[in-house]
Amino acid sequence: MPARIRPELYFVGSAVFHYLGPAFAVLLFARVDPLGVAWLRILSAAAVFALWRRPWRAWAAASTAERHTVAAWGLLLALMNVCFYLAIDQLALGTVAAIEFAGPILLAAVALRTVRNLAALALAVTGVGFLAEVSLDGSPAGFAFAVANMVLFTGYIVIAHRVSRHQRLSGIDGLATAMCIAAVLALPFGIADALPAFGDPVALAAAIGVGITSSVIPYVLDQLAMRRLARSTYALMVALLPATATVIGIVVLTQIPSPAEVIGVGLVVAAVTLHREGGGEAATVSGPARRRARWRRRVPDTPP
Repeated sequence: MPARIRPELYFVGSAVFHYLGPAFAVLLFARVDPLGVAWLRILSAAAVFALWRRPWRAWAAASTAERHTVAAWGLLLALMNVCFYLAIDQLALGTVAAIEFAGPILLAAVALRTVRNLAALALAVTGVGFLAEVSLDGSPAGFAFAVANMVLFTGYIVIAHRVSRHQRLSGIDGLATAMCIAAVLALPFGIADALPAFGDPVALAAAIGVGITSSVIPYVLDQLAMRRLARSTYALMVALLPATATVIGIVVLTQIPSPAEVIGVGLVVAAVTLHREGGGEAATVSGPARRRARWRRRVPDTPP
């Protein structure tokens, strides 16, 4: 069944849940400081993955190279969440989102192969420009955390895409393992700020909601999408995130978009529609798999 679903739909699902998480985080911010929220989000997601996937079994069967990659992903997830929450604590969410988009744009630009995809990239950048509420007013530390989050988010795309193609510690099992590692690595950053939440049932429930809607569902859908999308295609589709936020505001909150927001959504949708994966990237087939396929074409199967 999953193979019949277009990978773009998985990404759209990820984008929708990406913006449901902050609704719970708003409730948490009134009770828990940002570093505590970051760790509670990772911890609750790790608990869900541990119960669901039993990731230690995949870890035991993995190669050394796969373990190193997933461990690096766990470190990246820990730092990315910490930087993100410290950034949005000091800057407008729209500003942080716009800065975050710069890294994926570079990833998409590096893999450009055609004029068509260059035009798609230009449309995406323009559309995000219409949608993003960028303000240069704010704390210098906030901008520093936002830039760090952008670098880490770009690394997330690179490593998550690589893990989606692993042989043993792959996909959701790789994600589950990385999230458990992230929970341990982020503990020194957030445990002190998170302690009050363990005596507050509302805050604890909100933390579980943040973990599921921000780190479980969207990251799982990311893995399902990345397994069948080229990295540059996924990077370009990140432009759908602010567009999705605008659409959710219309449908759920009955917020009337401005003319600029309508134009921005239209440009982003046009960019994703226009983009085509190039043959040079080998979106879903690894190098060894391509070599085996070429060998099979040269040497026909012998009948039994």
